[in-house]
Amino acid sequence: MAQRRRPVVNKRQIARQAPPTRTLVTLPPAQRVVPVVYGKPFILMEDAAKNTFIYQAGNWVPYSSTIAECRQNCQVKALPQSVGKMTRYEVRCPE
Repeated sequence: MAQRRRPVVNKRQIARQAPPTRTLVTLPPAQRVVPVVYGKPFILMEDAAKNTFIYQAGNWVPYSSTIAECRQNCQVKALPQSVGKMTRYEVRCPE
């Protein structure tokens, strides 16, 4: 039974290849990001005129900021259920 020949490396082919370059890239030290701790969630409603309301003491009371303002510093999640023509949002502000 014939044996397989082992491949022979051609020295001329190795000489034509570019030598491997070893470059060390120095990365700046990683900055640790402090995790944000959010408080208890509360429900906001937004109507078609972009007015927001919060549920307090059995009534929907106008809320001071809009959903766009809440998104800048709070965690806002749109809920799939809508009441009438108003959209519900779950808002969690940082503590």
